[in-house]
Amino acid sequence: MSKPNFSALSLSRIATAVAGTAILLATVPAHADATLDKIKSRHKIVIGVMLSGGPFGSIDPSNQKPVGWNVELAQDIARQLGVELETVQVQPSNRVQLLQQGKVDLLIAGMEWTQERNEILGFAPTPFYRVGGIAIVPADSSIRRWEDLRGKEVCLSQGSNYAKPLANDYGATPKGFKGSSESLLALRGGNCVAAVHDATLINPLVATNPEWKNYRTIAPELIPGNSVVWTRKGEQDTAAAVDKIVQGWHKSGWLIATEKKLGITPPSLALPELQNKFKSA
Repeated sequence: MSKPNFSALSLSRIATAVAGTAILLATVPAHADATLDKIKSRHKIVIGVMLSGGPFGSIDPSNQKPVGWNVELAQDIARQLGVELETVQVQPSNRVQLLQQGKVDLLIAGMEWTQERNEILGFAPTPFYRVGGIAIVPADSSIRRWEDLRGKEVCLSQGSNYAKPLANDYGATPKGFKGSSESLLALRGGNCVAAVHDATLINPLVATNPEWKNYRTIAPELIPGNSVVWTRKGEQDTAAAVDKIVQGWHKSGWLIATEKKLGITPPSLALPELQNKFKSA
C-alpha cells in the first residue's frame, strides 16, 4: 500500500483547521447538564418520594394526595427552582432504577449516603437529615439487643443498606420485601422475629399507632447515615442547584421548623448541628 503524500500546503491547511476547531470549541458556552436543562425547559420537576406511612411520607386519606416530610422538601425544591412539581411514589425495590431510567429527576426516598450508592448515583453533598435503622419486635419478644438476632430471620425492604450489617455484624438472616409495608406485615404474620427500618418510620409507628401498641423497638440506631437528595451520576449542575437549596434550608432553620410543624419526634440532633455549621460558614 502506498503511503499518503501530504504536501506542505495540505499539512498547513490541516493545522489551520484543527486550530480553528479548538478556538470554536473554546468559545462555545458551557451548558447545564441534561436534567437541569430539561427541568427548566418544561417548567416541571419530577421527584421520586417514599410514602411508607407516618410523618415522613404518606397518603392523605381525605384527598389521596401525598403529604409529609419528603413531600414538603420536594415542594420547596420546585418552588425555589421556579417550576411545577410532579411527585412519583417509589419503593426501595425500584427507586434507583426509576432515577437511572429518567422516570424521575431526583429522589427524596429514605436513602442515606453509602459508598455503594455513591458508585452508581450522584447527589447533593449537603445532607438534609441523619437517620439510622432500628428494629421493631413484639413486646413479649426475648430479643433485647441487636446481638439477639443472631441466626434469626429479620424482615426489611429490598435494597436496604441495613441488610449488610445485620448479616455481617450480628449474624441475622435478612429477608427482603418490596417495601416497608410488606415487611411490617410479614412481621405481624410471624414470618420473621423483627423488622428493621429507618427510625423515622418505626418510632412514630410505635408511639402513635394503636395497631402497634403491643410492639417495642431495639436501639441504638444501626449505621446512622446522612440523608441526601439523589441525582443521576455525573449531573453536577443539578446536584449543585439542589445543594444550594439544602444549605439555605439549614441557614434559615426551615428544616427545624418543618420537623416541628409535622410533629416529628424525637427531634433530630443533626438539624441544629447543621444549622450552626451553615449559619457560621
